[in-house]
Amino acid sequence: MSFLTAFLTNLAEAAAETTTVAASSGFHLSGLDITLIIVVILAAAVAGLYFLSRWATKKYDTQQTQISKMKQSATIYVISKKHDKPGNVNLPKVVMDQIPKMGRHMKMYFVQAKIGPQIMTLITEKNVYNAIPEKKTVKAELAGLYIVSIAGLKTPQEMKQKQKDKKEKAKAEAKAAKEAKKNSKK
Repeated sequence: MSFLTAFLTNLAEAAAETTTVAASSGFHLSGLDITLIIVVILAAAVAGLYFLSRWATKKYDTQQTQISKMKQSATIYVISKKHDKPGNVNLPKVVMDQIPKMGRHMKMYFVQAKIGPQIMTLITEKNVYNAIPEKKTVKAELAGLYIVSIAGLKTPQEMKQKQKDKKEKAKAEAKAAKEAKKNSKK
């Protein structure tokens, strides 16, 4: 506790010294000056974000054109699906070296699949990941280790409707089972 009080006392003394030095130097900012500085900083931040967005868009477009040039159709047997960090999944060392540092700590969508005689770990996007059934054979478009799309990919609205229908069917079955149980007691 004494360390904390000593630290706070030293901090207060340093702040008081800084205030007296600034006051004695005669350097004062008016409200207009402060507002102007804030506006310039905000304008610089907005301009930086604009140019960063343009750069990211160009990079995304070039990646998408490369993917569309490289994609091939293949029939794959989906063994399992994972939403995990790349370090926890069995990826080749060459692929791990190419993943950016930030990407190594982000969770990604992985599908372990059998393509021909070989079992591979593939990367995909969320919408494709959600549409891929486990323990089934599907026809997919691959670009290297990336699943671009699958045949018969459902739209998000179709997926929601399918889930809604499953819930309604389960409720109806539960209700029918409850009534059958009630009728069997009589």
